[in-house]
Formats: sequence, C-alpha cells, structure tokens
Amino acid sequence: MNMPLVALLVGLLLAPVVHAQADVCGDTDPQAIDWLKKMSQSAHTSAYHGVVTFQRGDDLEVMQVSHVADDRGTTETFTRLTGQGAQVLREQHASECVHPGQQLLEMGNDLAAGECGIARYYRFELGQGERIADRESVRLNVMPRDVYRYGYILQLDRETGLLLQATTMGRGNTKLERFAYADLTYGPAPQPRENVTVVHEAEHPSQDIQALPAVTFDWTVAWLPPGFTATQPTSSSDGQRSFTDGLAVFSVFIEPLDVAMTPGEGVVRWGSTTSYTRGMRAGELPVLVTIIGEVPVNTARMVTDSIRRAN
Repeated sequence: MNMPLVALLVGLLLAPVVHAQADVCGDTDPQAIDWLKKMSQSAHTSAYHGVVTFQRGDDLEVMQVSHVADDRGTTETFTRLTGQGAQVLREQHASECVHPGQQLLEMGNDLAAGECGIARYYRFELGQGERIADRESVRLNVMPRDVYRYGYILQLDRETGLLLQATTMGRGNTKLERFAYADLTYGPAPQPRENVTVVHEAEHPSQDIQALPAVTFDWTVAWLPPGFTATQPTSSSDGQRSFTDGLAVFSVFIEPLDVAMTPGEGVVRWGSTTSYTRGMRAGELPVLVTIIGEVPVNTARMVTDSIRRAN
C-alpha cells in the first residue's frame, strides 16, 4: 500500500480551519478562511464514499474511499483498485484527538494581535471552481510565501465543503501530484471488497511506543523552515523526528555507520514526496541521514546541513 498516499488523503480530509484574522494578514481572503472551516466540519460530520484518482507524473492510481463519522470518531477505508489489491483501515479515530498540524492551523484564535498563524507562511485566495465528480466546487489557492514549501490548489464541494480535488504545486507552477474524486456519494458506504490481498490496519501513534531504536548519541536539528515544529515530544537520542507547518510534513532519520561513506547525496522524488539521503559526520561519528517528506530538495539539504551532535 502506498503510505504517502494514505497520509495525504487522511491529512487533507481531516485538515481543520485556519482562524487567522483578516485584519492581521491583510492579503488573506476572509471568505477563504470560512471555506477552510467548512472543509474541516464536513470531514468530521459527513459520511461519504467514492472513487479517487491519484496521479504523480505518468503514474496513476485509483482507490475506493469510504468515510464514516459518528459519536465514537471517524473511520476511513482506502482500497486500491489498480495494481496489487490492498486496503488500509483506520478505525474510530477519536474526534477529540488533536494533532500538532491541527494545533498549528488553529493557532490564530489564541495568538496575540500582530500574529496570524499559518497565514504567515501561506497566502489563501478564493477563486472559481470546476465541476468535479458531478459536484460544483470552489477553488482555494494556497500559495507559499517562501521557497521552503510547496503550494496547493484545493477544490471544495460548494454544498458541503468536502475536499474534492487537491493539486500540489512546485516551482514555476509545476504540478507535482493530484488527487481527485471521480465519483462521490454521500451516505453510508457499501460493503467492503472481498478480493483484497493485503489489509493494513493503521494504528494511531502512541508516545509510549518508540518506533525506532535510540541512537547512541544526542543530536539536534539546528535549522527548520520558518513555521515548522516537531509533531510530538522526542528524546534527543531518538533516531527519528517529524516536523510540520500544519500542511506539509517531513521526517528526519539518523543512524550510525560503521565506516564513513564516500561524500555524496541521493535524491528520489515521487510527486511531492522527496527522499533525500546523505552520509555525513555528526561530530566525529559517521552517520546516515535520510529526510522523507513533502518539501523541496533544497529544504531537505538545508535541514541536513544543520544537523549537529549535541554532546
């Protein structure tokens, strides 16, 4: 199963409202903020199912998506219809659980005057939408204010606010990837497919479970793109850390090496997902650093450049 795809779908479907004040960020369309709120509410209260296409370059995937929201939380099922049959089930995600990305998007309510939350790093504009999955939409342009992150074009259901299409935009208005509903029906989902060869039950991360073994030394990331913050508290010796600005997410992995690697770097890009790897030294210790996430390559390089051994 393509986990970056699931992360994108879940993240966008659950993305909450930005409460930045229009008089603080004067170039932010207040109606755009209202539509973000409507998008958030629809994801938490609606039941729907449909077929989604997901395109990266020449690679096209088709998935069946179902979403249920009730008093116990939300449940999503993603079933791959192309290639190897696979399914991801995310059950009863508690509605009161607030992720760091959500907290960043909601910061505007509590910030002092003169601050505008995530709108400091993105501009939000409302435009004319298209007809998608036989639904009328409104277009929300999300434009980065710097070179450290990507932009997005979101198409929201004009009636419900549900996200119908999302396009990730790189430099020069390059379309990096797009997901869109080809078919959408509101109401209870049909019975799950039976011819699925791989089923993965997505687990909610717990701070009591350490995903990776700790490294044998303390390390720090001395530079982050403006607006990014850690997704959860970590020890300075954890081998993996994740950061978000509320929309984009990337993770840093570090592991000790027995011998130093030949100087060089490796880069793999798949749509908006960058995988950047470099052998380097943290103090006197040779290490392998890998950054995976929805950021440009140069951002990954700068984060890697800033990694230091803490002691």
